[in-house]
Amino acid sequence: MTRQINKDTTLCMSLAARPSNFGTRFHNFLYEALNLDYIYKAFTTTDLAAAIGGVRALGIRGCAISMPFKEACIPMVDELDPSAKAIDSVNTIVNTNGYLKAYNTDYIAIAKLLHEHQVPSDLVFALRGSGGMAKAVACALKDAGFKKGYIIARNEDAGKQLAGLYGFDWAPDMNGVQADILINVTPIGMTGGAEAETLAFTESAIGQAQVIFDVVAMPAETPLIRYARTQGKKVITGAEVFAIQAVEQFVLYTGIRPNDEVFQQAAKHARG
Repeated sequence: MTRQINKDTTLCMSLAARPSNFGTRFHNFLYEALNLDYIYKAFTTTDLAAAIGGVRALGIRGCAISMPFKEACIPMVDELDPSAKAIDSVNTIVNTNGYLKAYNTDYIAIAKLLHEHQVPSDLVFALRGSGGMAKAVACALKDAGFKKGYIIARNEDAGKQLAGLYGFDWAPDMNGVQADILINVTPIGMTGGAEAETLAFTESAIGQAQVIFDVVAMPAETPLIRYARTQGKKVITGAEVFAIQAVEQFVLYTGIRPNDEVFQQAAKHARG
């Protein structure tokens, strides 16, 4: 039986500069599979304060936060969960009777994937990016025992600040940097962007690396991931990150954790 939207249907949503269908497909698949009276819709905004105010005022249960709003939304919520407070970055807001509490499930996803893919912590990494998602990745790397790595960021202040926060090094680009793990935490390679067909790292850098990790979820196979596969590299995709962090959001919104079989079905459906 097709679910019927009614006046009591609970709304969850996402905010991103370039919304995708991944979260919409993932969450709505689970709502239907588990017979929950919820619906999920992706949005963008040019007025973040008004959008977060709408979450509060309209009783929207949950709101996923993506680039570039992960840090900017912090002053607009009532409480930061330790997962968000530790890295000053938000990817999830839960509304309980008008009280907005913010979380970060990106960290959980990154930590889990480093463990599942058995990425050795004695390898040297190069992390391209310095925003909210980069903070989650850098923190997860530090907590996983990585000692040597570079934050690659053209913004010197942001790059040095992030590197110093976790005891890593900063570089404005990959010149002179040799890394075993390449991690892209920028919009390079993202569907719909000006650099949608661009490699986030040079072919030379990819050739020298062992592991390629791209947090961009759309498309499921970015140019970086596609090229890395042709070179026989171990890859970790943004689609993997998105699915794990999304299911943690789902639990926060609904209080229900789907079993692994249903989770895998939802992840596959979301990838299209």
